[in-house]
Amino acid sequence: MSTGTGTGTAAEDRVFAALANATRREVLRLLRERGPQPVQALADHFDMRRPSLSEHLKVLREAGLVSEQRSGRRRIYRLEAAPLAEVQDWLHPYERFWRDQLKGLGDLLDRLPDDDQS
Repeated sequence: MSTGTGTGTAAEDRVFAALANATRREVLRLLRERGPQPVQALADHFDMRRPSLSEHLKVLREAGLVSEQRSGRRRIYRLEAAPLAEVQDWLHPYERFWRDQLKGLGDLLDRLPDDDQS
């Protein structure tokens, strides 16, 4: 992921756009927890028509977050987690920022007198 220019690559933008949708995040969770699954098994978890889920899977596939394997007429989807490592790399400085902020708050609270002094 690029960090200096403030603009990501097209591939990075596709990953973030894919993750922005709750249905797609749930598909990734299902694949992470239950392993590779056919479209119908995934579709059973959602209250939507299969073509709508197929559109979500297409977005995930184009972002490199899932892969598709054909087995006869069935399509089996598998989680591809490598692009998520790039998201983690992008988020790391923000995690460090918030950790430092909370440490500063903790230090301030430790210096304040307790209210229960009698």
